[in-house]
Amino acid sequence: MPLTHTRTFRVRFGECDAYGHVNNTHYVRYMQEAAFDASAAAGYDFARYEALGQYWLVRETEVEYLKPLAYGDTFEVKTWVTDFRRVRSRRAYEFRKTGETELTARATTDWVYIDNATQRPTTVPAEMIAAFWPEGTPPPAEKREPFPPRPPEPPSIFTQRRKVIWRDIDTAWHVNNTVYLQYADDAGMAILDAYGWSVKRMIAAGFGIFVRRNRIEYLQPAMLGDEIDVSTWVYGARRATATRYYAITRVSDGALLAQVHAYCAWVNPATGQPIKIPADFWADFKPNVAE
Repeated sequence: MPLTHTRTFRVRFGECDAYGHVNNTHYVRYMQEAAFDASAAAGYDFARYEALGQYWLVRETEVEYLKPLAYGDTFEVKTWVTDFRRVRSRRAYEFRKTGETELTARATTDWVYIDNATQRPTTVPAEMIAAFWPEGTPPPAEKREPFPPRPPEPPSIFTQRRKVIWRDIDTAWHVNNTVYLQYADDAGMAILDAYGWSVKRMIAAGFGIFVRRNRIEYLQPAMLGDEIDVSTWVYGARRATATRYYAITRVSDGALLAQVHAYCAWVNPATGQPIKIPADFWADFKPNVAE
């Protein structure tokens, strides 16, 4: 059996958006903190990794949002390692309000074990595997679902340019993995304004767009001072849902740094129930939608 760790959080006011819900980007921050604590509980805190000259780097994350959290809510993040491969490992997460059994969110993260000197993947030590799986042997690695391919491009791609600033950087001196989702979220809000559909207009029209699932792949690090482009468009539209794709690239060399598939639902905020995507909204956004 794996070592299971649970950490309790309380939702802070600044983590909520205008709808009164925890913004979807903060779930990845909670996951990161819970993972760090779980690793320390297994005997591998930051000091231990520094002594080893090795560390874990996030490669891919998927988060499914099931029920919203609001200001003042106390909730638990339960986390454990599901498997190991030669240089990789997958960690699972479950979110529940304190005292409740129903999930509010669930997630997984794929991590790659990196040698600090070479900055290349290195074999996960057997003693580390034993620390995270103290009872028995880890099962064979689960088959990974391939990351979704880049969708076809529509007639018009919206791009927001920005510069990596100091607050985006973590102790590894590159953009923290939680920040890329914020870049995508900011671009998603910017395109709404660009196409004439502010959040206030959507609320007045009786709907909002809520992310139900985010899937993120990290390919290269962004560094302090880098200029980056966040390009986005929609694909896979259905009656009440669609997926918005984000490609985050470095301006200087065009390198793809990260990509995000955000599965979204059109919802009546008053009832929480899905609604058909309004025709006038869809007509305005048609140039940004891949057929």
